[in-house]
Amino acid sequence: MEMGIAEEYAHKLATDRNMTDIKAMPADEIASCLGVSKDDEIFTGAMNALAELGNRRQKRRSRKITISKKALDDDDMNMAATKFNALNHILVPHQELVPVEDEEEALAPWGLLATDEETGEPRLAKELLPKILITDPVVQVIKETVESAREKESEGDEEITPLPAGWLSDRVLKVIRKSPSAGKSVAYRLIVEGS
Repeated sequence: MEMGIAEEYAHKLATDRNMTDIKAMPADEIASCLGVSKDDEIFTGAMNALAELGNRRQKRRSRKITISKKALDDDDMNMAATKFNALNHILVPHQELVPVEDEEEALAPWGLLATDEETGEPRLAKELLPKILITDPVVQVIKETVESAREKESEGDEEITPLPAGWLSDRVLKVIRKSPSAGKSVAYRLIVEGS
């Protein structure tokens, strides 16, 4: 009856049968069960209702959703190309690379200036700093940011050489945390390729 078959004929079809049995019945048997000929409107309506029910159930089973590339806006495509930036997370403190020429000055309060045993010259003992892996998500974000900024600067300038593969290794990272007691806490870490 919910499918649009008159109550009298719906009862004739449903007596001692479930929907699976009705759908498996041949057309001749459905016509004889309804007590009408195959040319009758009632038979045609019942067959259409059964066919529509089968189509509806097939559509319900399919949960696959596809979106064509053409259906996406330009804005959506740009958003899909961006990656998650770990530095934008509320729990991640501000971190930045210390310029190589400023490393000695920045690390001076910690007394990391040591004498090189081989040459006898003063050197910065950066290996005493806590380490951070080059594969850390924050370090990767900083690396990509520096490289993309350098790429933008060098557009059209053929004299600028690209950064070498391990340019980030053995660099110092400045970590600035907000502290309830100190207001601001500054720490330094050494970027390393492996432990």
